[in-house]
Amino acid sequence: MPEPRPPALNDIRLRKLLDETLVAPHWPDGFAMRCFEPGDATPLHALLSEVFDDGADGPFDEWWPHISDDPEFDPALCFLVIDAKGRLAAAALCWTSAFVKDLAVHPEARGKGIGEALMWHAFAIFRERGAGHVDLKTNTVENPAAVRLYERVGMFEVDWYG
Repeated sequence: MPEPRPPALNDIRLRKLLDETLVAPHWPDGFAMRCFEPGDATPLHALLSEVFDDGADGPFDEWWPHISDDPEFDPALCFLVIDAKGRLAAAALCWTSAFVKDLAVHPEARGKGIGEALMWHAFAIFRERGAGHVDLKTNTVENPAAVRLYERVGMFEVDWYG
């Protein structure tokens, strides 16, 4: 597994144990989840760029080869939520090591439970694959709403390198 970028100030690593506390995802009316398909890379990059707005992913022509050529990329672990108009409303891009690389919900789709449903779905898939836990990285100052979401689904802080 490639080493993740060193943590920035206020970055934390959170973990969810894949135990009996898992619940089935509840998808809000008008939204459907599916896995990544050819042609989804451009809208996925656009969503991530809009939600994170930090420029860290760079332009599409640099980002996509970096993602698609990564040994941990599996299109079956990239979960997309499509709204009733066929637009990409949210995505969870996960690595094969049971790590949620990116969770992004479009501002217009927030507050409906989509992020929580994506997390429960990811947990279930990783449990089916034999993982004992799922980890992710977030920033407590830049993403307080995300931290609250992760705590709601039972995630807790662990040592960065543990």
